[in-house]
Amino acid sequence: MQPKTEEFLNLLLWSADRLARPTFRNLNESFEGWAYRNGLLRQVNTLEQRKLVECDQRPSGDRLYRLTEKGRLHVLGGRDPEAKWLRRWDGRWRLVLFDVPVEQDVQRVRLRRYLHANGFGCLQGSVWVTPDPVAGEREILAGGKVNVNSLLLLEARPCAGESDAEIVAGAWDFVAINRNYTEHLKVLDDMPTESLRDEASAQRLNKWANLERVAWLTAVEIDPLLPERLLPAGYGGQRAWKRRIEVLRRAGERLRKFRG
Repeated sequence: MQPKTEEFLNLLLWSADRLARPTFRNLNESFEGWAYRNGLLRQVNTLEQRKLVECDQRPSGDRLYRLTEKGRLHVLGGRDPEAKWLRRWDGRWRLVLFDVPVEQDVQRVRLRRYLHANGFGCLQGSVWVTPDPVAGEREILAGGKVNVNSLLLLEARPCAGESDAEIVAGAWDFVAINRNYTEHLKVLDDMPTESLRDEASAQRLNKWANLERVAWLTAVEIDPLLPERLLPAGYGGQRAWKRRIEVLRRAGERLRKFRG
């Protein structure tokens, strides 16, 4: 997706109540109108086709653009942090063990990328773990050229005194995760505080918005967003998320007062 399109979707999110289902309207004499004139809305039709945005044409001729749930999740990085943290955990770990031959290195790399992208933690190079059910994973992981005899999925509990906290610490790099959230918080603190009165101030806020979006996606990309009971001490994701809601709400209020 093009950067300008990502900017537009991110902009839609700003006017949300707790980042729910924001709208984008009033294209005359508003920040939205400024965004339109600067090319942020040129791909609305494409977004509608991809079901990331929906449009409500009003009798007055106004158009009301709204993020769909699919669009909202896309802007958040593909997952809703609050929903992920609040999900229940049954106390069982799911393990993916594989032994892909060296001559199938491309398949092994593809398999590891899939596991990483879907929040699995790496205990060893060929042993990955997740707290979530993997009912549909076997068909996905064993597809293509990966030999099903080289792949094993297990559901287990620790049986030799290992704690869940030790498994979490061994499978995910929370030092790096927290470092990224710290960087994101720094970006949030740098939000321009000036009133949006002219083109220059709008540009500065838009530039900051792009930096904030990149910082958030960088942080959340490597975070498994574990159930709350598994989160390690000192985890920074929830603090960054609450701060983000607060700051983006203020940014949204500033947008609604903009007059170009």
